[in-house]
Amino acid sequence: MSDTAVGGDVFFVLLGAILVFAMHGGFAFLEVGTVRHKNQVNALVKILVDFAISTVVYFFVGYAFAYGTSFLVDAATLSGGGDGFELQGLTLVKFFFLTTFAAAIPAIISGGIAERMKFLPQCIATAALVGIAYPFFEGLIWNGNFGFQAWLEASFGAGFHDFAGSVVVHAVGGWIALAAVLLLGARRGRYDKNGKPIGIPPSSLPWLALGSWMLCIGWFGFNVMTAGSLEAASGLVAINSLMAMVGGILTALVVGRNDPGFVHNGALAGLVAVCAGSDIMHPLGSLFVGGVAGIIFVKGFEICQNKLKIDDVLGVWPLHGICGAWGGVAAGVFGAEAMWGLGGVSLMSQIIGTAAGAIYALVAGFIVYGVLKAIMGLRLSQEEEHLGADLAIHKISANPEHDLGR
Repeated sequence: MSDTAVGGDVFFVLLGAILVFAMHGGFAFLEVGTVRHKNQVNALVKILVDFAISTVVYFFVGYAFAYGTSFLVDAATLSGGGDGFELQGLTLVKFFFLTTFAAAIPAIISGGIAERMKFLPQCIATAALVGIAYPFFEGLIWNGNFGFQAWLEASFGAGFHDFAGSVVVHAVGGWIALAAVLLLGARRGRYDKNGKPIGIPPSSLPWLALGSWMLCIGWFGFNVMTAGSLEAASGLVAINSLMAMVGGILTALVVGRNDPGFVHNGALAGLVAVCAGSDIMHPLGSLFVGGVAGIIFVKGFEICQNKLKIDDVLGVWPLHGICGAWGGVAAGVFGAEAMWGLGGVSLMSQIIGTAAGAIYALVAGFIVYGVLKAIMGLRLSQEEEHLGADLAIHKISANPEHDLGR
């Protein structure tokens, strides 16, 4: 490749990394708008600090674990090619891009454990998850580690296809979050003594909506720039992402009975589901996949909160865990040539890969958060939870003038 071509790819991937980095602001404001006022500062700090921790551990441990590439070499090697590093630092911007994916794991989990999780244990969990747990499955699927993909291809004609991470990122994050939420238990006052849910409305629908918009916009970098180069970029991925997003919005609008929280999360449900097959599905298939995801989120959230009594504050398990799993399987259906897809995918491989991701993530979540619970505890005290994480942890609220009684 010419230096100009490589430079174009560097810029292309860098733009993708910036767009996905901006999505973390979306995660933050989605949580800010959903939690109560006394926990808004904590939501903002968690997402930013988790991103910083994720970057450090992924740089030193996680990326090497997944792809076998260490950055502990001189700067000339990093930017000039050789020893696995591409010209003009293309490997470095790919690392930046994949770091934003890895950091999405704790950002997803943050919404489920909101309002009652201690700060230090979550920071430690982030390091363990992004340094070891996530890269193991990432490398298994996206780098062909340990022969799992080769076995699927030999057995069923194709490996597990997850173009942009319906399972690798979203389902893994969602199922880890489920384990964390179960170990934490419900917020105090969420259910009465008879187990009947007590509604806790969002603190700010405009902030919630802003978070959704930021995520939706950044998602086109998440999906399209996964191609990794200008030459491989596909308009099909962009249109499929768009169709799945609007499909999720419309079904969540109807099934959720005009609820604005469901509408804005319905968009995200559709985008979660389309990631896996966005490069191989027909736009009509993507519209259907996104529409089903919108229904899954609304019904899944209601069942989770009201029937199962699982206090998943932002509904990250149904949104990322279940919709991500649906997307993994759906790629095997709507990516097939019989469904106007591009083919090259096996439904059985999609089912096995999706199940493997969900089971692995659930087990990893129970191990990481279970160990932390045994060693240092996970929950704020009853007094701290009543006061709110903002004042209990950060000693300041979202509106500091109110702290002074002005």
